[in-house]
Amino acid sequence: MKKICVLGLGYIGLPTAAMFAGNGHIVAGVDVNEDIVAVINNGDIHINEPNLAGRVKEAVAAGKLYAATTPETADAFIISVPTPITAEKRADLSSVCKAAESIVPHLKAGDLVILESTVPPRTTLDILLPILGRSGLCIGDELLVAYCPERVLPGKILEELVNNNRIVGGVDDSSAVAAQNLYASFVRGEIFLTDATTAEMTKLMENTYRDVNIALANEFALISEKAGFNVWDAIYFANKHPRVNIHQPGPGVGGHCIAVDPWFIVESAKGEARLIETARKINDSMPSHVVNLVRQQLQGISDPKIAVLGLTYKANVDDCRESPAVEITARLEQLGYRLGIYDPLAKSKKIVTLAEALRGADLLLLLVNHDDFGFINPSRVARLVRRRSLIDTRRVLDVEAWQKEGFNVTTLGEGIRREDTACSLRDASRVN
Repeated sequence: MKKICVLGLGYIGLPTAAMFAGNGHIVAGVDVNEDIVAVINNGDIHINEPNLAGRVKEAVAAGKLYAATTPETADAFIISVPTPITAEKRADLSSVCKAAESIVPHLKAGDLVILESTVPPRTTLDILLPILGRSGLCIGDELLVAYCPERVLPGKILEELVNNNRIVGGVDDSSAVAAQNLYASFVRGEIFLTDATTAEMTKLMENTYRDVNIALANEFALISEKAGFNVWDAIYFANKHPRVNIHQPGPGVGGHCIAVDPWFIVESAKGEARLIETARKINDSMPSHVVNLVRQQLQGISDPKIAVLGLTYKANVDDCRESPAVEITARLEQLGYRLGIYDPLAKSKKIVTLAEALRGADLLLLLVNHDDFGFINPSRVARLVRRRSLIDTRRVLDVEAWQKEGFNVTTLGEGIRREDTACSLRDASRVN
């Protein structure tokens, strides 16, 4: 049994703390937000993640997990704090630095420090180690240090913390092995050892691959609207090739990883990261494209109202960080449109009930493919809206059902109307 101090009790830190606490360790969680600390010490959680509430409640009740606003002496320290980007598209490492500085007075010989936050390459060596060196301990001998990125999907965090493979990058061999042994207390996937900088870059490469792939899909979508083909069907058929896996287009890319991490590579190697930077700019341009689609639909309508469906950055989560839906709604408000925003999961003062969002609307704008939206009854919607018009940026709704109720349906990347196609699209509809 070890005592572990986890710094940062957010979407990754709290599940990680709960997993360690449920597998034989005492965990002291640290967060600068006093409200979060109080919630956790009461056995509750402040984020929406399946099965997390029960694990936290059980761990707190058993005395295995507790929270505080400052760190304390432990055998291992895990830094899992946010690393957002600045307006200049550079990594904001202030929280990482503050977290590292806060544990320096508590470090002793034999301790292990692990950085989990996503960071630009060489952050562990060039930024973290100098801070930890203020402890007077010899790095790699008296103090073990490693970088181990999280690799989990919101909505499946607990499952993937256990079953996903882990990458551990030590500043030396003994640090890597120590971190491997600690994670092995609950990780069933393989744990691969490497150096810290390679581990940092591995995390960035994983998310950059997805970002570039989505940018390709979005570029195809933009082309389809001019060239006159249905991008969703084209992607579906292209992916029938055994070596092709094109992702899905959409209104933009959000979240704390894919929309952020590629910029860390651009920051570190701007002259060489030309494809990566271009992909980021394509994905960042999609909210503007959606706004233009909206403006086209609402031309000539007096004092139009838009019913916005979805505010989070992806389906079935409550996380709005870097959400393209948030950016789109902000731009629409700046243009003077009245908005009724509905999201069954997001936490925002702007959100109203579905009926309130729909009542008197001239346009429905679907921005997030929450499962709940698939159950919305178009006939009931038709009775509430002022004008029957719909833009589906995720291609999740049953177009024929909405058209039967008199809705004019526009789908992002659908350059031809569904009824004008020469072949049946029944197979293609299974793409979602």
